[in-house]
Amino acid sequence: MTELHLTKYGQFLGKKSERLVIKEKKKTIKEEPLFKVKRVIISSRGISLSTDAIEECMKRGIQIDFLNFRNEPYAKISSPFLQGTVKTRRAQLIAYENQIGVKLARSFVSGKVQNQINLLKYMSKYRKKREPEIYNFMCERIEDVEKIAADMQTIIGNNIDEIRQDIMNLEAQAAKKYWQTIMKVLPEETKFSGRKTRGATDLVNSMLNYGYAILYSHVQGAIILAGLDPFAGFMHVDRAGRASLVLDFIEEFRQQVVDKTVFALVNRGSKLIIKEDRLSKDTKYKLRNKLKKKLSSYQKYEGKKEKIKTIIQRQARHVATHLREEREYQPFVGSW
Repeated sequence: MTELHLTKYGQFLGKKSERLVIKEKKKTIKEEPLFKVKRVIISSRGISLSTDAIEECMKRGIQIDFLNFRNEPYAKISSPFLQGTVKTRRAQLIAYENQIGVKLARSFVSGKVQNQINLLKYMSKYRKKREPEIYNFMCERIEDVEKIAADMQTIIGNNIDEIRQDIMNLEAQAAKKYWQTIMKVLPEETKFSGRKTRGATDLVNSMLNYGYAILYSHVQGAIILAGLDPFAGFMHVDRAGRASLVLDFIEEFRQQVVDKTVFALVNRGSKLIIKEDRLSKDTKYKLRNKLKKKLSSYQKYEGKKEKIKTIIQRQARHVATHLREEREYQPFVGSW
């Protein structure tokens, strides 16, 4: 299965027989059999799509995602027939008011913090002899974050509104320690001075934001296919246009999928360019390809090895079964 990326002004997506076709100035530049396409990603203005292509994508469950110039998702086209069961949706809304939602929210954030710990351990293991001062600094920060992770397990409440602020405070403390450590281990020439989201103009933050946008589209698709409402979250409060559950669920995958990939590219001295506060097309292409490989790489999961993109989909289904009280939800924690 593959993803089709349309990234240039003036491109056109159409359908020809059993294939999706990308054209530039009326010339075909790529054709892909529909049965091989998993997702279509539009990341430029001035791109047009035929209704035939849209209809065929919806019939086959191929979602179409739109990213703005900051690489943030702003729209999605998906089939109304892939919305899952009414039972799951009802359980999801009810869970907001009880401990089922509390356990789920705590699991999402606990998974994120544990993945931060594991990534720091992975990045420290070759530094003990080579850079003992940095290694010791990392070990201290890892211990700090492990204490925060333990504290998180003690938070209890009757509903998410009672415990949200407590969880968010601990999450913020863990994030501060995590990013302070990342600042120490990335090359000085990156000039990484801490995590920035919107408005970031430096290389590392711009790559992270672009990577999270790509991951977001995968996570959102998994949520929809699992029959969940992407807008009815737990940790992230309701807001018009905000897919709160997607923002909740993505947390446990950020480090293993995006952070690890970006830091590896930077530390290996890959040619990465940011020009006029934007990533170059070649840099985006490199990162997209690396993320594609990462999502297709294998991790140990539930007693066997699975592709990360498969794990994301299965975890989304586990969210649904947790909400229906059929099993307890356990966050995905990657190896180090």
